[in-house]
Amino acid sequence: MSFLSRMLRHKSVELLQAEAGQRGDFRRVLGLWQLTAIGIGGIIGVGIFVLAGQQAAMNAGPAVALSFIIAGFGSACAALCYAEFAGLIPVTGSAYTYGYAVLGEFVAWIIGWDLLLEYALVVAVVAIGWSGYVQVLLGSAGVHLPEWAQQSMSAQTMEYYLQQLFGMHGTQAIAGPSDGHRFNVIAAGISLLVAALLTIRTEWGARFNTVVVAIKVIGVLLVVGVGVFYIHAENWHPFIPARTVDAQGVGHFGWAGVLTGASVVFFAVFGYDTLTTAAEEAKHPQRDLPRAVLLSLAVAMVLYIAVSLVLTGITHYSHLGGDASVSDAFESIGLHWLSVTIAAAAVIGVTSVLFAFMLGAARIWFALARDGLLPAWYAHIHPRFGTPARPTVILGVFTALVAGLLPIGEVAELVNIGTLSAFIIICTAVLVLRVRKPHVARSFRAPALAVVAPLGVLFSLLLIFGVPWSDTDGWHRIGGLPWITFERFIIWMALGCLIYFGYGIRHSRLEKP
Repeated sequence: MSFLSRMLRHKSVELLQAEAGQRGDFRRVLGLWQLTAIGIGGIIGVGIFVLAGQQAAMNAGPAVALSFIIAGFGSACAALCYAEFAGLIPVTGSAYTYGYAVLGEFVAWIIGWDLLLEYALVVAVVAIGWSGYVQVLLGSAGVHLPEWAQQSMSAQTMEYYLQQLFGMHGTQAIAGPSDGHRFNVIAAGISLLVAALLTIRTEWGARFNTVVVAIKVIGVLLVVGVGVFYIHAENWHPFIPARTVDAQGVGHFGWAGVLTGASVVFFAVFGYDTLTTAAEEAKHPQRDLPRAVLLSLAVAMVLYIAVSLVLTGITHYSHLGGDASVSDAFESIGLHWLSVTIAAAAVIGVTSVLFAFMLGAARIWFALARDGLLPAWYAHIHPRFGTPARPTVILGVFTALVAGLLPIGEVAELVNIGTLSAFIIICTAVLVLRVRKPHVARSFRAPALAVVAPLGVLFSLLLIFGVPWSDTDGWHRIGGLPWITFERFIIWMALGCLIYFGYGIRHSRLEKP
């Protein structure tokens, strides 16, 4: 077999379907509502409690609801493609497995390696944000952690210690730490706790997650149900504020602001892909996975749009720029009890995001190892708990260290590009497979796929690279990811290529069928 042929070899859909029915690696314990809860848990989090208000204040005004609709439309295109694949190939691994079936081993490895980092970093980012909410609640009760345990080191403090460790090397001396922050104990602790839940028994974690998601949804419904009585329609005028340019030359509002807001909140309307990684733990995967994907996104979008309209209706959008914008909005109208209740719901509810993405990362790691692209040691199923304990524990320790040590800005920069890349792979692969194997039985068929799949690819590309835009302050790029993200992404991909060509390509299960 030639070198190129080895990179392009793939598992047939028929083989994957046959294996899905025969494998007994996991216990099938997840029903439709538990799968849907994993999806909703992955979608609803920081987006509803922070981003909705922040983007209203910074970019879109009351039209942040339109930003969510635009982002939701792009996400829905990818969700329909995920749903078709989930019903067709109900195997652990999500986008990695789907890519393996259609586009070949090397592309599958790239997307699996990519998502492994993305999911782990989502856990770290959300754990850091969760820690902030918890400390606000503890502070309101008069409980304060020691300064060293409150937050991770700042970027400058970390640079200072690195310089002390490795020497000056001719660089300018960095000032010593100006604060006592050293390690975010709460962020590290919740990462380890979620890993422990997922290690012991999947169904225990899933039941806990379902309860947490229910509390979160009740909290959001409370926001809408109470807030609707305090809406003042004049706060919605103008619905799309006039375009402005700040002192730094950055534009805000107008239709360009709505699009910028859409590119930001898009990262709050995915997460349903995490539930497809648990395909082999679903009781009826071909029936329930497509339903859970679409149902979780539909529920999340209704709640996002409703909360956006309520927030901008009860107070002027310019007052919503804080880190706890939902609580701030109700505090501004004198509903302190609801403000505290929302903060508590956010603390409880955001743990479901941790659960969803930790589960997804562990299952992708397991799938890579089971296929021989990583050492088989990681594909061991715990004989008592029936879970991929080894990758789960390692991920728990890794995310705890990242969340405890690194500033949230440093971690968040890498989170988005991987998921958008996965969306491009999925939308392309499902279209290719529809042409290549039109008669394969599908439990769900995405409607108008010839339109939906290209739109999913286009939306993802626009959100990665941005949109060129011209207005009174000249030509510039709207949306898109920071250039530093591309640099770090290339470094991670280069490391992945070294592992694949040094180990994976020679140890693949397809090397010696």
